Amino acid sequence: MFRNRGVARTFKQNLRLAVFLSFTAGLVNISGLLALGVLTTNVTGHFAYFSQYIQKDDFMYAFNFLFYILSFLFGAFMSSMLTEYFIQKGSMSAYNAAIFLETGLLLSIGIWGDSFIKKDQHMELLACLLLFAMGLQNSLVTSVSKARVRTTHLTGLFTDLGIELSQLFFYKEAGQQLQLKKSIGLRCSIIAFFFLGCICGGFFFQGFKLKTLILASAILVVAIFYDNLRVSVYKIFKKYRQGIK
Repeated sequence: MFRNRGVARTFKQNLRLAVFLSFTAGLVNISGLLALGVLTTNVTGHFAYFSQYIQKDDFMYAFNFLFYILSFLFGAFMSSMLTEYFIQKGSMSAYNAAIFLETGLLLSIGIWGDSFIKKDQHMELLACLLLFAMGLQNSLVTSVSKARVRTTHLTGLFTDLGIELSQLFFYKEAGQQLQLKKSIGLRCSIIAFFFLGCICGGFFFQGFKLKTLILASAILVVAIFYDNLRVSVYKIFKKYRQGIK
C-alpha cells in the first residue's frame, strides 16, 4: 500500500490507501470537532477565523488559529523530511516512519486527551497535535500517490469529481472512459469513507470521547501490517516457486 510510488502504483493500491486513511481522517475530524471545537483535518477555515479575530483586535485568540495552520504545515514538512531521508537511504519502508509517528500521536491523544479536557488544560495544544498528525498524513498520501489520493479534506476532491463527471460526456473512447471511471470511483471512495469515518466517529465519541482516536491509530497499524504482510507472502511464494523450478 505504501511501497510503490507515483506511476508504479496500481488502482487497487490507491483504492486501499484511500479507504484506510480517509476513514481515519474522518474519525479524527469529528473527534477533534466534538472534543475541542476545532476542525483538525484541514486549515482553510482557520484563515477566516484568524482574519476575523484580527479584525476584532483579539490577537491572542487569533494567534491560536495561526498556530493551527502552522501545525498542519509542520506536519506536512516533517512527513516529507522523514520520507525523503529514508528514500535516500534506500529503505523499502520509507513511508513507515511518518505513518508510525502519526499512529503514536493519535494513540497518545486517545489515551490521555480526555484527562486534559476534563481539567480544561492544553486544549490548543491537543488541536495543534491533531493538525500536525493530519499534516503528516496528507503529505504522506500526496507523496506516495503523486497527488492521486488526498484523504484529509474534500474541497479539491469535489472539484476534481465535478470536472471528471463532465468529461464523461466528451471523452468517449473506451480507454478514456475507463480511466475516467476509475478516477471517479477512487474519488467517490475517499468521500464515502471520510463521511463514514465521521459518522462512525460521532457514535463512538458518545461513549468513548477522545478514546475514539485509539480506533484511528489501530486502523493505521492494520494498514502498515497489511502492506508488510502482502510483501512477506509474495516473497515466500516467490521462493517457493523458485524451489520448484
